[in-house]
Amino acid sequence: MSDRIPPAPDDDVGRESVFQSTFGRRPGQQGLYDPRFEHDACGIGFVVDVKGRKSNRILRQALTVLLNLDHRGARGSETNTGDGAGVLMQLPDDFLRKISEPDGFILPPLGHYGVGMLFLPHDTESRADWESRFATIVAEEGQSLLGWRDVPTDNSTLGDSAQTSEPFVRQVFIGRHPTLSEEAFERKLFVIRRRVEQAIQPDGGSGYSFYIASLSARTIVYKGMLTPQQLQDYYPDLSDPTIQTALALVHSRFSTNTFPSWERAHPNRYLIHNGEINTLRGNVNWMRARQALFSSPLFGSDLNKVVPIIDEDGSDSAMFDNCLEFLILAGRSLTQAIMMMIPEPWAKHEAMSEEKRAFYEYHSCLMEPWDGPASIAFTDGLRVGAILDRNGLRPSRYTVTTDGLVVMASETGVLDIPPHQVQQKGRLQPGRMFLVDTTAGRIISDEELKKQIAADQPYQTWLDEYLVTLEQLPPAPDPAFSLEFSNVISADLVSRQQAFGYTFEDLRVIIAPMAKNGVEPIGSMGDDTPLAVLSQRPQPLYN
Repeated sequence: MSDRIPPAPDDDVGRESVFQSTFGRRPGQQGLYDPRFEHDACGIGFVVDVKGRKSNRILRQALTVLLNLDHRGARGSETNTGDGAGVLMQLPDDFLRKISEPDGFILPPLGHYGVGMLFLPHDTESRADWESRFATIVAEEGQSLLGWRDVPTDNSTLGDSAQTSEPFVRQVFIGRHPTLSEEAFERKLFVIRRRVEQAIQPDGGSGYSFYIASLSARTIVYKGMLTPQQLQDYYPDLSDPTIQTALALVHSRFSTNTFPSWERAHPNRYLIHNGEINTLRGNVNWMRARQALFSSPLFGSDLNKVVPIIDEDGSDSAMFDNCLEFLILAGRSLTQAIMMMIPEPWAKHEAMSEEKRAFYEYHSCLMEPWDGPASIAFTDGLRVGAILDRNGLRPSRYTVTTDGLVVMASETGVLDIPPHQVQQKGRLQPGRMFLVDTTAGRIISDEELKKQIAADQPYQTWLDEYLVTLEQLPPAPDPAFSLEFSNVISADLVSRQQAFGYTFEDLRVIIAPMAKNGVEPIGSMGDDTPLAVLSQRPQPLYN
């Protein structure tokens, strides 16, 4: 490309000037390229202990899965610059407690503190200014900032492009106000993050000089513009044996027609994704249109602080994650939110139960499907699952072992499991969900899960009472007998049609068949209508 990213200077001042212009560097709209059309196809996987038993083994196995998904990721022209790799896991309390003491602060019990993983500029002055603004917002939201930690990183294996745009990685620790529940605290951390993101804007719309990879009391994300092999080398934390988790999601990114960047690497805050969201523009537009109608007893007055919900500078996966996060924190369960966003085919499904059909019909009035092809794995820190969209064009396979381990990935064979330990193997079906609930200590089937959610509320009753169909509307008044239209009917109709650009062909081929038969007009001879700028006839202004 003509605007190649220059190599990083050795001095800190020069590095900052490059960093501010290149962290998450993506070109704006130019020529045939439009960032709105960016999608990605990747390798995804997770490892989870069904009983919720935390161990370092889970993380080690997840990182092994990531290495075996390397071929599903991608690199640039430099073989040591990857499109992105990362891991999402439960907060490793023992590890965080150990590393926080040298920094001069002691953590409260698990659940009473949250951890943020931040990408910041290298310039000390800029970083201090932004951290000060972050601390101010934390205090304004009634929480306590416990301390900061420089995350150890090793960029010796990174390519020039990744090093040039490399951020300074910091962790922030936030204490929970004693009056808040765990759910309310997670919601408050979301409010803090949104306020910080709005206060510290992207640098001119072409990328970020500040990014919050995760901010949660339940989960933490380590990711970057890395290859799978580089992830553990870049973050020495991941080699610490005191890190323990009951679940871990990993992702190897292949940005098929996107520009890789540090913040676009997965996992996102709730999910990992393989595929594309092809309905994205409509999804985003409808979310923006609905924001004026949002209300939530859980958010209360905080609701205005978190809109707009969708970060339109993010990838299609990140925007999906924005919506999913909001639905969950607004009070819906993880699985209900997923069913809303990725419904199975229901309109003509003859074998579907009436309760489930009513659920999908009711929620179709609230949200349109986020259609793929997409394979998505998701977690709220306690439950982890996966789903294929209704087209079912992305592979996802899982293995259940006799010792209570579940491995799911975009292909089989990502983890060596002795045959005698394999209890069950399977693959996801279109529109079907696979869920492991570590709090219940079991795998919940798609049928049981959706039956329970569909029966949770009287959706059919609500539809019968409030849904209005076109057939139920009163007939429209006859224009011939309407005083409102009397002047129009008596006017020169042809003159009006000419003034508004109607042609004889419009009347004969389009309007007349629609009025007579109530069907869409169909033609097969092509369209030889000249462009307005080339036409010799008067044209309406909107042409």
